[in-house]
Amino acid sequence: MEDKPCCAEAVARKIKYLMVGGSPIGLSRLDEVMDEINTMGLESDAEIGEALLKKVRIFNYVPISASSEYTKALLEEYHRRVKS
Repeated sequence: MEDKPCCAEAVARKIKYLMVGGSPIGLSRLDEVMDEINTMGLESDAEIGEALLKKVRIFNYVPISASSEYTKALLEEYHRRVKS
């Protein structure tokens, strides 16, 4: 993953929106996380979901109570990207 962004505009470009539990949530570095997980060769949804959530939490606050909703949304987005 990249180093620290140069300015606020660069940070804003790295925020992507994902529907989590019916609400749009802005996630920093989502594209980078998806790309990195895709190169790991994980096969089961459980492994992929766990890895996605772990990486997303590095750059974003994810409430513990919403972990399963985030994992579900991340997996759906991951599969959408991988299959396209």
